[in-house]
Amino acid sequence: MIRVLIADDHPVVRQGLRTFLDLQDDITVVGETGDGAQAVELVGELSPDVLLLDLKMPVLDGLGALERLTGTPTRVVVLTSVSDPADVGPAMRAGAAGFLYKDVDPQALVQAVRAVHGGQVLLAPEAAGAMLAMPGNGQAPGPVPLTEREREVLALIAAGRSNREIARSLAVAEKTVKTHVSNVLMKLGVQDRTQAALYAVRHGLG
Repeated sequence: MIRVLIADDHPVVRQGLRTFLDLQDDITVVGETGDGAQAVELVGELSPDVLLLDLKMPVLDGLGALERLTGTPTRVVVLTSVSDPADVGPAMRAGAAGFLYKDVDPQALVQAVRAVHGGQVLLAPEAAGAMLAMPGNGQAPGPVPLTEREREVLALIAAGRSNREIARSLAVAEKTVKTHVSNVLMKLGVQDRTQAALYAVRHGLG
């Protein structure tokens, strides 16, 4: 059972999300709140698997909540009505595992909750496009900072290598490669290897 916490300052939105999510056989809503500070407290008290987090909230906004949740096992999906592309990068770098807009199809939201719970990083197409188009998120354009090993892994992804082939090439365990790939996708704010490869080509990393 996937345990979900909802943080949104609009009661109608919270009720709608709770009603739909509770209809799913494998998802249960364990709590809800209308401000970011309480969201952080509830994560500590309830240990939800997934937090659906609005960006614009009183007391503490979504980005501030994300920063305070760094290191917790709860996977955070930003669910916002704000369409400013500049919000995507900071949210992903603060630790969000997903970035979706509130006009997302309900079933797609359910699938996103399951995917993020399963360890994937998931972005709305517009958010992924914003990350690729604005890698600096308002700063001078440039590649997202990666470690030297992550850059090596990204280059091999761009070359079309599988995890097993990358592990053999770098003389490391395949499990280690999977961790590096997950970190690369999260830092770049992309949802799959194809988009990561595109980023590598655009920035001369492939």
